[in-house]
Amino acid sequence: MMKLYLSKLFVTCPSIIQNNKKRIKILVLLIREDAMKFSDLTLGQIVESDQWLVISQEMIQMFADATGDHQWIHLDQERCKNESPFKTTIAHGFLTTSLMPKCFGELITIDPSRQTLLNYGVDSLRFLESVRVDDAIKYRFELIEIEQKPNGKLHKVKATVLIKGREKPALVGVFLSLLIG
Repeated sequence: MMKLYLSKLFVTCPSIIQNNKKRIKILVLLIREDAMKFSDLTLGQIVESDQWLVISQEMIQMFADATGDHQWIHLDQERCKNESPFKTTIAHGFLTTSLMPKCFGELITIDPSRQTLLNYGVDSLRFLESVRVDDAIKYRFELIEIEQKPNGKLHKVKATVLIKGREKPALVGVFLSLLIG
C-alpha cells in the first residue's frame, strides 16, 4: 500500500462568488513517503506518476476565472456538443501545464531546510492533443541535463503529459528548475 504524508497546506481564495458568499478551497498536497529526492535524480532517469488526475469541468471553470480566458471551447458544453470537433469542452493547455508542479511535487521532494527549488523557465512547450473534460492525465518527467550555475544547479526536465486511453500525449516540454543549496 502506498503511504502518503502531509507535506504542505495551501489555502486559496479563488474569486468565485456563489450566492453572495466566497467559496474557499483548501488544497492539501500529499507526497508519497517514498518520494525521490530531487538531488538524487540522475541524467536520463524517468519518474512517472502512478496516479491519474481527472480534469473536471469545475477545474476548467476555475482556471478560466483565474486567467480571464472564457472561450466557449472551454466552458460552453452545449455549444461544444454542436460545434466543437471534440464534442465536449476541453481544458486550457496552460491548465494542463500549470498542474505540473503539483504532480512533480508528489513524486520528487527537496530538503526545505537546506534547499530551494526555483522555476527558471521553459525551453520548449508543445500542446499535441487536447485534454477533454473528464479525461484522466498523468505526468512523466525525465532529467535530461544538469548545468552548474553560480548560485546552484540548473536542471532541465522533459515533461510529458499522458492521456489515459490515447496514444498521443497532451503536451511535451522542457522545463528548467534551479536547485539552490
